[in-house]
Amino acid sequence: MSASPASGSAPGSAPVRVGVIGAGIIGLAVARRILELRPGAAVTVLEKEPEVGRHQTGHNSGVVHAGLYYPRDSLKARLCRRGVGLLRDYCRERGLPYIECGKTVVAVSAEEVPRLRDIEERARHNGVPGLRWLSPDEIREVEPHVTGVAGLHSPSTAIVDFVAVARAYADDVVAAGGSLRLGVEVERIERPTGTAGPHGTVLVHAGGERHDFDHLVICAGLQSDRVARLAGDDPEPAIVPFRGEYLTVRAERTHLVRGLVYPVPDPRYPFLGVHFTRRVDGRLDVGPNAVLAGAREGYHRASLRPRELAETLAWPGFRHLARQHWRMGATELRGSLSRRAFVAAARRYVPELGVADIDGRHAGVRAQALDRDGSLVDDFRISRLGPVTAVRNAPSPGATSSLAIAEYVVDDLL
Repeated sequence: MSASPASGSAPGSAPVRVGVIGAGIIGLAVARRILELRPGAAVTVLEKEPEVGRHQTGHNSGVVHAGLYYPRDSLKARLCRRGVGLLRDYCRERGLPYIECGKTVVAVSAEEVPRLRDIEERARHNGVPGLRWLSPDEIREVEPHVTGVAGLHSPSTAIVDFVAVARAYADDVVAAGGSLRLGVEVERIERPTGTAGPHGTVLVHAGGERHDFDHLVICAGLQSDRVARLAGDDPEPAIVPFRGEYLTVRAERTHLVRGLVYPVPDPRYPFLGVHFTRRVDGRLDVGPNAVLAGAREGYHRASLRPRELAETLAWPGFRHLARQHWRMGATELRGSLSRRAFVAAARRYVPELGVADIDGRHAGVRAQALDRDGSLVDDFRISRLGPVTAVRNAPSPGATSSLAIAEYVVDDLL
């Protein structure tokens, strides 16, 4: 962690007290940044799980996104591009794996080519380096077993182990004097009368303890809307959990894909679709799909928390989404229940892949933020309520952008 001449408080005064709820990769990056800017600050990270990076950080694709898909000049695009450089340098400094395996976005029909051209133009505007348009033969040069009518290659797209990164952030926080409180679930947040200004006191009750903070930053991922509401924030957007299931390719067939192979998004549907993801340990995954989860932390089909599911079904935004995209939902569910259907979708890109090439499956849960009108919140969304800052939506490329999101949140806070 780099040194800074700033101090946590004025000489003779108490250090500034900052609480961070959530020890995922973004919460830890925020805590780390606070201590970079204010050495000596009293920083406490509260996490309900017994270890860091337990949920979205530990169940994502491991991809360091280069910024291809994101709308021009969006917060996502800006923080992704900034975050890539910061994360790459951090991994190299800490000796963590950072493998630029490259990504090929593949159009499998003439209808998709104009949309791929739009992605190329958007990516160039966002400053993604080294982009190359590929003919069918050139696709085969990059990915010998992949077929398509056109492709866009991003050589700088990388893969990492985000759990290892999160643990390194946590080590930095502790080394700088911060406190990491694991196994402590937040029960209540109070903003006493007269402390609604930017430097007011926030009281957090968690695990039978009371914590007094000058600032509170909420980075609660799958629970972000619930915790934000405890602090008095709006109910909108609400988090709707979607389970993303991956199939793992047998070790002797991982040669079918060298790097990352992604589809051209269909604008009629809210999710990207099945793609191929290489992992830093050499594994190759196919997925994810997107099916409604029966619980916010429901990583298995049988995972069900009736109260959480009832909350999801009662949210007006979900009902709007379901009416608009029920056909897509049925298709995704079919792929979830049938390995043959799942593989058939992947064979559009890698025809040699067969059902017998699959050996195992695993899943993550995406914290999809939905507005009341059914709109999927695509960009990062961060709210301020007096002394409380809430990261309400930080989907992919949230992990890629973690250090840049931390800058964005903290530099405005302190």
